[in-house]
Amino acid sequence: MAGRAAAAAAVSPTSGVRQIASDYLELTKPKVQSLLIFTTVTTMYVAGDPSLGLVALTCLGGYLSAGGAGAVNHFYDRDIDAGMARTANRPVPSGRVSPTAALTYGLVLATAAVLVLSIGVNPLAAALSFSGFLGYVLVYTVWLKRSTPQNIVIGGAAGAVPPLVGWAATTGSLSWTALYLFAIVFYWTPPHFWALSLLMKDEYAKAGVPMMPVVRGERETRKQILLYSGLLYAVTQLPFCAGGFGGIYLACSVGLGAVFIFGAVRLYRRADRRSALWLYLYSLAYLALLFAAMVADMKL
Repeated sequence: MAGRAAAAAAVSPTSGVRQIASDYLELTKPKVQSLLIFTTVTTMYVAGDPSLGLVALTCLGGYLSAGGAGAVNHFYDRDIDAGMARTANRPVPSGRVSPTAALTYGLVLATAAVLVLSIGVNPLAAALSFSGFLGYVLVYTVWLKRSTPQNIVIGGAAGAVPPLVGWAATTGSLSWTALYLFAIVFYWTPPHFWALSLLMKDEYAKAGVPMMPVVRGERETRKQILLYSGLLYAVTQLPFCAGGFGGIYLACSVGLGAVFIFGAVRLYRRADRRSALWLYLYSLAYLALLFAAMVADMKL
């Protein structure tokens, strides 16, 4: 018995350090970050031929900025998170990380992001990344999330900033193609998150978050998903029509978009959780494949 207690005591410090590291990593929302970083990197290779060092610094700065926004979001939404089963065990509502520590951590990461991007990349990339931080924290988290079912639509602009950062990092400027990529992510965001909100409707309602299915109902949410899926398809054709991409991108955007619309139509007609989950998961793959198609179109 004494031997087991001693072994547990010996392991405990290491386990504690691992838990702390895991919690602070979770504050940066790494799962969400992976797709943001991917759109940044692919955009950089669409814009030109950046060095590996430039790509690494841009990704580091982007991760710090978005991670800082995520940590501040954890701080501000701790009351909402505590009321939802999916988020109740997050570091702040669970009590493993104090609200003050999460807020401080987020602001430190955001400051570090500005320094990394300003010094290692260029001021435009730093300014764009910081605008994304402010948009996510102040516009989406503080203002829109708790006040309107259009929170995802307007707040989605913050999540669409990474392609602008990637383009600015590579070229030092912006172009119409960069704005088209921003628009693609912007119009992708509502159907993506509304599909998730259909799955989490009861928890959002319990927490008092005015997501679309809570305020407008599930039928209206499915209708809006279908509408925005059509708008997304149209927007994805703009880069080709403007001469920014060629046949590879056109074929992929048409095919991927057709499947997206098919999923939205099926969700509208069936109105079941399985269709909502399928569309949510497909939307993740859709955006990654679409941006990969852009690189293939430019490089092949």
